[in-house]
Amino acid sequence: MISCGFSVIPRYLEKQQFPKDAIAEAKVTHVWAQDKKIATHIAKAALIDNVVDHYTDMIGQVDGVLLARDDAEMHYEFAAPFLKAGIPIYIDKPLALSVAEAKQLIALQQYPGQLFSCSALRYAKEFKLSESELAQLGRLHHIHATVPKDWDKYAVHVIEPLLLLAKKRGTIVRTQAWRNKDATTLVAEYSEGLQVLVSTMGSSNAPLTLRVMGDLGWKDLFFQDSYSAFKSALIEFVQGILRKDVRIDPEFMLEVVNLIESGRAP
Repeated sequence: MISCGFSVIPRYLEKQQFPKDAIAEAKVTHVWAQDKKIATHIAKAALIDNVVDHYTDMIGQVDGVLLARDDAEMHYEFAAPFLKAGIPIYIDKPLALSVAEAKQLIALQQYPGQLFSCSALRYAKEFKLSESELAQLGRLHHIHATVPKDWDKYAVHVIEPLLLLAKKRGTIVRTQAWRNKDATTLVAEYSEGLQVLVSTMGSSNAPLTLRVMGDLGWKDLFFQDSYSAFKSALIEFVQGILRKDVRIDPEFMLEVVNLIESGRAP
């Protein structure tokens, strides 16, 4: 696991105890990657029994699929066979880079709730506010969100939690996006008076944070616990399979993708 390519992963995994901290209701049994050496490495690191030669070999062998790729432009190609086969699928963030592409994926569902897609940070404890905490802020006027790295892959991490916080936002009335070198900023104004500002900071050493401002007060929210958020997202996906229900409304998925697409606009 140390050589997985992402140094933070072994650091948060070493704080857990397995199998006690694993998800009891599900087990990863098959893995595929475009390079079989990588798939074999993943299998050894994560104790996965089967490495398949083609991703569609999993059809008929599994109860659900994790499409753990954040190259959204490839999501339709990889997800379509599983969606058409009626297999529940968790599509990594972002679902798509345009609303048109997202609608194509959602339209392939054989039943409601088959497609699950989100940033795991929608489940982050650090980005939750209780009713009393929200009351102390008053009517929300501004949410400023920052996240490191690039827009296409990382904006979704703050877009989802901020939309969940701003329940009474109404509809978008205006957006504006601009870029400065490798940083991107989007401003979105809503019919209920809320203004949202989302910035991906490129190569800058930026925090992953939300600043929530109302007419009575403000609060800074900082993301810290990757393991808890990722595990919560996987539990939601598994529970959706077991209970055969909808965990994330497709209209919400489309709203998220709409903001991502707006930030990509020239």
